[in-house]
Amino acid sequence: QVQLVETGGGSVQAGGSLTLSCAASGRTFSTYTLGWFRQAPGKDREFVTAVRWSSGTTSYADSVKGRFTISAGSANTTFLEMNSLKPEDTAVYYCVADVNFGDVIRGTARYWGQGTQVSVSL
Repeated sequence: QVQLVETGGGSVQAGGSLTLSCAASGRTFSTYTLGWFRQAPGKDREFVTAVRWSSGTTSYADSVKGRFTISAGSANTTFLEMNSLKPEDTAVYYCVADVNFGDVIRGTARYWGQGTQVSVSL
C-alpha cells in the first residue's frame, strides 16, 4: 500500500522560507513521478511542481517558478524548498505520486498524502 506523508508545514512571514518533505513508502519509486499540489481556502486545488525520479525532469507552475525548488532525495523522499513566500502561497500542500508524469501534473495521480498547512502572513 502506497503511503505519502508530508512534513514541514508551518507559519512564516512574507519573504521567508519553508521546506516541505514527502516520505513515500509501499513501492519502489525509482520509476515514479512525485509532485506537489496545493489548495487555498475557497479555491480549487492547483498544481505546484513535479519531478520524475529517474531523470530528474521537473515542471513548475508559473506562480512558483524561481521561488520553489523540488528535489528527489534518497530513501523515497522528495523535498519542496519554498523561498520568497507570499501570502498567496497560503494553502494546504499535498504530495502526489504516480508512474505517469502527465497524470501527476493534471492532478489525476492515484496517490495523495493527507496534506500539510502552509500559512504566510504579511
